[in-house]
Amino acid sequence: MALKYSNKINKIRTFALALIFVGFAIMYLGLLFKDIVWLMLIAMVLGMGAIALSTVVYFWIGMLSTKAVPIECPSCGKHTKMLGRVDACMHCDQPLTMDPSLEGKEFDESYNSKKKQKEAPEQ
Repeated sequence: MALKYSNKINKIRTFALALIFVGFAIMYLGLLFKDIVWLMLIAMVLGMGAIALSTVVYFWIGMLSTKAVPIECPSCGKHTKMLGRVDACMHCDQPLTMDPSLEGKEFDESYNSKKKQKEAPEQ
């Protein structure tokens, strides 16, 4: 079975959505401890902290998304946004690159790291 690639923007949005659900779950757990006020208060504060953190992550990925390069996927023909040297289509998860030196190579997200970029010219 081949690896399933996912778009970086969608990964970060999924993480932010998970933070919201985790925050609500923590707050609901706090309701189970109504009799222990300090424990309920800690759970409510932690839950609100997770939700506030998700807001920051959504804001950050929104700002990052405005700087992403919009391209048309050669596989599905839909417009997608690309971050870094390699990414995947938001719609069909087709591996994409705009770097001519990476065309035809196996898709690897480590090509986006600075260390891998320095090693690439030597190959």
